[in-house]
Amino acid sequence: MEFTSQEDIEAPIDKVFAALSDYETLERQAMRRGVQVRRHAPKAGGAGVPSWTATFKFRGREMTAEIEVLRIAAPETLAFAARAGGMETEMEVDLTALTPNRTRMNIAARLAPKTLSARLLVQSLKLARARMTRKFSVRVAQFAKTLEDRARKVA
Repeated sequence: MEFTSQEDIEAPIDKVFAALSDYETLERQAMRRGVQVRRHAPKAGGAGVPSWTATFKFRGREMTAEIEVLRIAAPETLAFAARAGGMETEMEVDLTALTPNRTRMNIAARLAPKTLSARLLVQSLKLARARMTRKFSVRVAQFAKTLEDRARKVA
């Protein structure tokens, strides 16, 4: 299952990418939402690619997710992979400079269930696809606004 969304941000692409790859700020945002985040030291030969363990409540159960950066192609692409509860997720953020002070952000999230319970979850998401797509788009718009505000501060 895949969700996609697109937002325009009133900031230069390099500043948007800098705000997007400011991992400490993203970690603090997650912690404010009740997620416990622990960053891991880069693996040997991992070229300094960050990874995290995040613990959070989902539908009343405590879940643990392993998150890692898959690709960094500054200032255009940042891709993440996450594994939690039998579900593998890939999220890719692509940035495109529209003008010197305007950037388009495309986000694609792909869910791949690996267990029966994860398949049931994805099936229930498919039944509510329109509502889930709207929620995803709203969250991406909020995130884009946050990035825009942070990109202005990075000046």
